[in-house]
Amino acid sequence: MSHGHNHGIDIHAHYIPQGFIDLIEKHGASYGIEFRMVEGKGPQFKLGHLMTGPVGPKFKDLDTRLAAMDSQHLQAHAMSLSQPMVYWADRDLSVRLSQVFNDSLVDAHEKHPTRLFGLATLPMQFPELAIAEIERCAKMPGIRGFYIATRVNDKELSDPSFFPVYERIEATGLPLFLHPVMVIDHQRLTPHYLTNLLGNPFESAIAAAHLIFGGVMDRFPKLDIVLPHAGGAFPWLVWRLQRGYDTRADLKKMKKGPSEYLRHFYYDTVGYSDHVIDYLAKVIGTDRILMGSDYCFPIAYEQPVDIVENHPHLDDAQKNAIVEANARKLLRI
Repeated sequence: MSHGHNHGIDIHAHYIPQGFIDLIEKHGASYGIEFRMVEGKGPQFKLGHLMTGPVGPKFKDLDTRLAAMDSQHLQAHAMSLSQPMVYWADRDLSVRLSQVFNDSLVDAHEKHPTRLFGLATLPMQFPELAIAEIERCAKMPGIRGFYIATRVNDKELSDPSFFPVYERIEATGLPLFLHPVMVIDHQRLTPHYLTNLLGNPFESAIAAAHLIFGGVMDRFPKLDIVLPHAGGAFPWLVWRLQRGYDTRADLKKMKKGPSEYLRHFYYDTVGYSDHVIDYLAKVIGTDRILMGSDYCFPIAYEQPVDIVENHPHLDDAQKNAIVEANARKLLRI
């Protein structure tokens, strides 16, 4: 194991550049976004039940980010957008938001080519525009994957309108990262921060189930899909999906049972317990686990590398795979 120097690859690290914030400040109000500056902390914006910010230097300033990475033994961040994504906007604005964000990923990479990489955002609610952005981004330096929500407005990820998008992503050879944004039945989850603590992990399970039962995994076998928050509820509940498949004729639409798709996904380490990593390692395999932190939300890991390297049941080869080797291979870093 390598210690002391920067070697980890964090695949779950959020980034909200100033240019993206400026567009929301200028155009957001007509879409119902409430925007305000929080004294001494930065801009904050709210869309429905989604509150983002205050967006301080950790989110948007690259030098602040690099200093944080150094303190965590990280070589690299694969940077991604967070809520509210761009699906609330019209055609022109969602493309502008996506391009401004993705161009800022490229700019960050060009400034720090060994340390900052990007997961590009797509205007998924307009699939033909998403395809155009895939074509544009796939040629740009530093873009190492694509990033979409676990649902797009009211459409599940198995909606056939998205199939041409998946086809294009699969053709690029770049992975697709999922992240919850809007959560199911958020009224029940508003108290106690449950929209995040419970809502987000259930969203990942819902999305994974739709991708499996809806035929996406069968149709795009070479498409690598990464689930956040250690797969959320999915790796635990997949056996219940499997039971449904085994006992109900109407569910036998896929090439194999749901549990057989566990290794078609990758999972990050953001599960907040060594037991979660134990389960993923034993049931799915350490070659499908990628290190993440959820930088820089309040519940993020402060030391994502140490979480893995101090794990009591993993050997050095497994730790190295999770901390960096798996991500280097998947993201070509």
